[in-house]
Amino acid sequence: MHISGATEGDNGEVNIVQPTLDLWDEPLPDHRTRVVAASTDRVAWLRARSRGVTATDVARLSSHRAVQAVAHEKINGTSFGGNAYTDHGRAREPEIARWVMREYGIRPSNTLFHAHGEALHLATPDGVDDRTSSVVLSEIKTTSSAWKSIPRSYLRQIWWQQYVLGAERTLLVWEQHVDFVPVAPVPRFEWIERDDNEIHILVGLANDLLDIIRR
Repeated sequence: MHISGATEGDNGEVNIVQPTLDLWDEPLPDHRTRVVAASTDRVAWLRARSRGVTATDVARLSSHRAVQAVAHEKINGTSFGGNAYTDHGRAREPEIARWVMREYGIRPSNTLFHAHGEALHLATPDGVDDRTSSVVLSEIKTTSSAWKSIPRSYLRQIWWQQYVLGAERTLLVWEQHVDFVPVAPVPRFEWIERDDNEIHILVGLANDLLDIIRR
């Protein structure tokens, strides 16, 4: 009788040959070996982001038409430099990050990472907990709207961050405000699990974006 994946030794015993794992199933190298820049080095951080595809870019990649729009901005630049809402978000993020650290132990992060084997697939999550073998992230948002569900753009951003760092879940934390005054003493939150099917789609769109930029 022949057993697939087996060989016969000199003594007549059958030795089972274990199949080789696909590269996708092998453990990823530690994300800390894939640091590109810290946002404290503003020049290096912005330069790296301009050359690659970030989670902020991927948040907008809802269609092939959106890919064209994002590519146009990355090639030609954008005049948007922020507004009162983005200023409020930057001001509140450190305070919310302290709450995340206190309640869930996820440390704030300002580091730009690249994906394993993809130097131009980039992400800067708001928080990283790497105390165990399973990496956990956090993402912080402020909003003037009462969400009925998590905006799809934020899910794309989070799935991309999970892909880049090899994380399995992310704590999304958001604080609603009215006229820039928080409506509750503590922010709301929801755990977002990794979705490899969605990540596969996003990787394809991101590579389409890079192809356009390289032309």
